Amino acid sequence: MEALKGKKAIITGGSRGLGKATALAFAREGIDVAITGRSEQQLKDTVDELKAHGVDATYAAFDVIDYESVKMGIGKITDHFGAVDILVNNAGIAAFGTVLEMEAEQWARIVQTNLLGMYYVTREVLPQLVEKNQGDIFNVASTAGLNGNAKTSAYSASKFGVIGFSESLMKEVRKHNIRVTTLTPSTIASDMSVELGIADRDSADRVLQPEDFAELIVAGLKLPRRAMLQGASLWSTNP
Repeated sequence: MEALKGKKAIITGGSRGLGKATALAFAREGIDVAITGRSEQQLKDTVDELKAHGVDATYAAFDVIDYESVKMGIGKITDHFGAVDILVNNAGIAAFGTVLEMEAEQWARIVQTNLLGMYYVTREVLPQLVEKNQGDIFNVASTAGLNGNAKTSAYSASKFGVIGFSESLMKEVRKHNIRVTTLTPSTIASDMSVELGIADRDSADRVLQPEDFAELIVAGLKLPRRAMLQGASLWSTNP
């Protein structure tokens, strides 16, 4: 089992939802955590919660679709932490509508955020892991990236792209002892899902919660270094 205490992680979209749940799970394991997001106040509040677990925590506020801001933000985190060990690419947005209903700008922004944003962050963090000749990357896709459905064209296209990017990355970097895991969760009662009306927190006894997702990531990290969780789908048992 891999020891996690003292490792350093970056989690994008880390101030709420799946990202925040993962950050808190990491902190409970003794992992120092840097979170990113667009709301500086939410980031500050979450960092305070992380520090309460006795770990070092910091943040960088930026939008992942702005590559120059990504460079500056990752640079700020690196100045604080040094090289990191773990990257969780979680930042994402969603909206639903038919191809004709959704405005072109919104369609493009979903793909830019969910796919290009992941590429930008990975490109800035990856050299640190390659230099260490070890590391872990978790890329958050979705079951919507496995099957397209009516009114999900933008979201599905972005998540299909994430899966292709992630699988290609895995084959590139495993020779550096870097484990890349592609996660394809079903609907989770995260802040985003609740806001979109596709999940209900009142069904917590039956519907996946952000903490369940975080537990899967921690379990993947604890696998012996010789073993890699290449991909995993997480579903509610009986929703």
